[in-house]
Amino acid sequence: MASSPFNVEAVRAQFPALAHKQVYFDNAGGSQVLKTVIDSIANYLSSNNVQLGASYTIARESTRLFEEGSAAAARYINASQDEVVLGPSTTQLFRNLSLSLYDYITPDSEIIVSKLDHEANIASWVQLAEWRKCKLIWWDSPDKQNPHLDTDVLKGLLSPKTKLVTCTHTSNILGTINDIASIADTVHTVPGALLCVDAVAYAPHRAIDVKALGVDFYSFSWYKLYGPHIASLYASRSAQKVMGTLGHFFKPTDGLENKLGLAAANYELTASIPEVCEYLRKTPWEQIAAHEEKLQGVLIDYLNSRPDIFTIYGEPVADKTKRVPVISFTVKGKNSKDVVDAIEAKSDFACRWGAFYSNRLAQDVLGLDPVDGVVRVSLLHYNTVEEITGYVKVLDEVVAS
Repeated sequence: MASSPFNVEAVRAQFPALAHKQVYFDNAGGSQVLKTVIDSIANYLSSNNVQLGASYTIARESTRLFEEGSAAAARYINASQDEVVLGPSTTQLFRNLSLSLYDYITPDSEIIVSKLDHEANIASWVQLAEWRKCKLIWWDSPDKQNPHLDTDVLKGLLSPKTKLVTCTHTSNILGTINDIASIADTVHTVPGALLCVDAVAYAPHRAIDVKALGVDFYSFSWYKLYGPHIASLYASRSAQKVMGTLGHFFKPTDGLENKLGLAAANYELTASIPEVCEYLRKTPWEQIAAHEEKLQGVLIDYLNSRPDIFTIYGEPVADKTKRVPVISFTVKGKNSKDVVDAIEAKSDFACRWGAFYSNRLAQDVLGLDPVDGVVRVSLLHYNTVEEITGYVKVLDEVVAS
């Protein structure tokens, strides 16, 4: 049966914050939250806020809600529940993961780290390489304006000593979609090499199937995906075999929750995850991608019409197969901060300036000031064509001045 046409007003009605005056173009920093998620959190705290695992009635209900949330997070990415752990952030989960790989990474190991990443998927691996006194190899891009994670470049970095490769599915500055399945295939040509992927900037825009991608580790944050401030990490069962446990000595060591959980999964937030999954089940991803392509097309077409003024970083096209609507640019002769300040002085459009914790990408790859960085406009499917058209009008006035 054919799905109903995309109705942006019906979508917006499910997000209470969108009824306010502010226009949200900083969605890569965190999306607005579904009403059903807000209600779920409030209901949990009102009726089920007890410790898990006890035998009394409310504790059994609380435990059930938590387990359903954890199971929903796993199903959403086509994983088993024992392959997923929830925690406060992707940054924290990667740090926990790095500690669990301490014994797997030896002094003769090599770790390959992408420079196109958010620091969340860099710092832990730089630290691990330093601790284990092993070789750290940077995966860079020869294209400094539209960088890509090229598998041909990666092949030249791999060796029999490679134990770990880390990269992003989509940069939170560039918006470019990297071919993770191809990268995974390339990494796995080296026996024992593992691939760790940061999907924080990708998850709000496309469906996820970790089995189809062939990744070993994969993480994103639900607060970028219309949900609460909580994150999930996937680790395949085969990858878990080389992981140590961070749990108490009397705890089991089977399953990712036992290895990395550390009681860090907030109960009421975990219990709300099924509401996010249900919303996404009813909102077809192909419609989301098509609408977002229209949105980014308005801005990208304008930026491309003024090459003397604007420099786009990442794919300079609106094609939804190549990018998501995280659009970053600089303005000739103007600081990014000044551009954003001027836009905010004239309007209710909330975009942002800076490097967004991708300082190595900004400075070492793009050649930008890592503080001033870029102007970033990050859109989601609840934004409208009218909003982005209005933004372009204001931006045009700002650069004209």
